[in-house]
Amino acid sequence: MKHEDPDLHAERVDYESKSLTRPEYISAIVHLYRGELHRATVWRLRLDNTTNWSIITTAGMLSFAFDGREHSHWVLLTGILLLTSFLSIEARRFRFFDVWRYRVRRIEENFYGPILQRDPVSPDSGWGDRVAEDLLHPVFKISYRAALRARFIRNYWVLYLVLLGGWMLKVLHEPEVAQDFDGLKQNLQGNSVVPWQVPIAIFIVVVVVMIVTVLFFPKAPLNEESYWSQKSDSHYEREIGDLDV
Repeated sequence: MKHEDPDLHAERVDYESKSLTRPEYISAIVHLYRGELHRATVWRLRLDNTTNWSIITTAGMLSFAFDGREHSHWVLLTGILLLTSFLSIEARRFRFFDVWRYRVRRIEENFYGPILQRDPVSPDSGWGDRVAEDLLHPVFKISYRAALRARFIRNYWVLYLVLLGGWMLKVLHEPEVAQDFDGLKQNLQGNSVVPWQVPIAIFIVVVVVMIVTVLFFPKAPLNEESYWSQKSDSHYEREIGDLDV
């Protein structure tokens, strides 16, 4: 039979049965806030990086497409595809940023806010339980489609319009100015084996998808109160994996 060292039990500390002092509680909240704020800042920078990639890609595609008449209008349609890839990446990153932002705002509203107002009563008496539950079982607070719509309206609709407008100018004026519909078809066809109807169809699909995204994708709550109350009671799609956390 295996015998345990009695001195080992004597050295163990039972944190659960020992209540925290007020300074210990405040210190723990401060360190938690700093950690969650750092996480939110990191993911915020990742959002900015994706937006910067999109802007640089848009500028580069426009510069190349209009640098010479021999350059195909397909360059701009390819730019739209790349822009869509960046948008999908940014929507995913926004969901992660939203998780850390949720915790940071909870602490700010219910801990630092009352302290600064010299009224040490939290507006939400259960905020600690909500943050603890989110630490133990982190989940996304916003759906992927809602995140996609939010980032599209915030940044990407302008970039899409710039590329679509540039594509229209390209096919109307290069390689030759289209005087009639036959001239437009010739510019659309160019030296490509792809029928001229294909780029028209792609243009229409992109416009329709943009409209559907704005009108029919879920909207994010417009004010802080409804935003947090919705987050605290809803789990979207799946829990966040350990590797992502």
